Amino acid sequence: MARAAMNAPSALADATPAPFWLDDPDRPAALPALTGDTHCDLLVVGGGYSGLWTALLAKERDPHRDVLLIEGAETGWAASGRNGGFCAASLTHGLGNGLARWPGELARLEELGLRNLDAIEDTVTRHGIDCAFERTGEIDIATRPHQIAELQEAAEDAARLGHSDRYTFLDRDALRAEVDSPTFHAGLWDRDGVAMLNPARLAWGLKRACRDLGVRFHEHTRATALAPYRGAMAVRTPYGRVFARQVALGTNAFPSLVRRVRPYIVPVYDHVLMTEPLTEEQRAAIGWRGRQGLSDSNNHFHYFRLTADHRILWGGYDIVYRYGGGVRAEYDHHPATYAKLARHFFQCFPQLEGLRFSHAWGGAIDTCSRFSAFFGTAHKGRVAYAAGYTGLGVGATRFGAEVMLDLLSGERTERTELEMVRSKPLPFPPEPLRWAGIGITQWSMTRADAREGRRNLWLKAMDTAGLGFDS
Repeated sequence: MARAAMNAPSALADATPAPFWLDDPDRPAALPALTGDTHCDLLVVGGGYSGLWTALLAKERDPHRDVLLIEGAETGWAASGRNGGFCAASLTHGLGNGLARWPGELARLEELGLRNLDAIEDTVTRHGIDCAFERTGEIDIATRPHQIAELQEAAEDAARLGHSDRYTFLDRDALRAEVDSPTFHAGLWDRDGVAMLNPARLAWGLKRACRDLGVRFHEHTRATALAPYRGAMAVRTPYGRVFARQVALGTNAFPSLVRRVRPYIVPVYDHVLMTEPLTEEQRAAIGWRGRQGLSDSNNHFHYFRLTADHRILWGGYDIVYRYGGGVRAEYDHHPATYAKLARHFFQCFPQLEGLRFSHAWGGAIDTCSRFSAFFGTAHKGRVAYAAGYTGLGVGATRFGAEVMLDLLSGERTERTELEMVRSKPLPFPPEPLRWAGIGITQWSMTRADAREGRRNLWLKAMDTAGLGFDS
């Protein structure tokens, strides 16, 4: 095991510095940018999942509504085409976070989350979206002895919520019969609440479905300003303007056009490796016939899964924040993190020594202090926003799109009545306090992982205040 981990960086020698999912010969060509002025009923800003789901659902709710979507680059090029492809039912970043923040409505949130995941699966089927959708579930893994009890407690929490048939606790032998690693001690398998998919192909499929329903698209059209205009809204772009009765903002990690939203979001960078396809012998060495998504239970955690062509995606661990925030192309790559991830990979799977990585990439995540999305309106209800998905946006963005459309309609719904929807997270402090606080939190999380999960006074104070930092 030690030799494999020591030689791990050499496995990166031929890795392409680009997202595997976007390195696809079937990637659709970009649509023309907006030039001049145009009008619409609903303008959707952002061509990631948040904007795509909003546009699609808006047309499904009202086929006669004129919907226009503008995207600053190309559809799915940012987080929606770079993530691990874990499509989770959870709207609260897991049961533990939901219990800590909304214990009285968690059962309802879990029900809505499962319905949302069912609706995603139905959309993929109805629109023939070729995104390798597999509802295999996910296993949370204990890689340290103290985490076993934490997983058992989580299984008990799930049972109290009526989900005992959905979650299965796996001891060491049962877990290693599913996926074999010498680092695994136990696992908790959510059998029905997570699907694996190809994230870029989901985005491209949603784009096609939107266009089939009549949504207009302009790519390479960045929204630069938002202002009221004669009882409606005007959005300025590099070569024109859009005049819209209503606007839905799906910009997430990028600076919001509603300035008061910006303190609630910190863009952090997550990084990922993709292996070359495994041989039949390599697949037999690790098992993994159930093709579940996997993640370990550390504060600095890894997530990993199999692709349709038998590669392993391996990501997470480091949470990289740059002073002042910002989303820039030069932040996408972090060689030190790639080398660390490669070492960790071969510590987990020493039987795969000699396997090489084909791709390495990173991307920004819209982190907020409660780890799950928040919502709101601006400009007298003519503008709605959803942001702060903190790494679980593949599934939850569809729910967020429903909330934004509910808010724009002005109607009270089962979603808008939720405390989760009506409340906001605590904002992050300005710099340099933000930089210092994130640094102390990162150090404390690393220390807790090394001290059997024991949280120091800083983390306990953060817990009490309701502040958190995660990816």
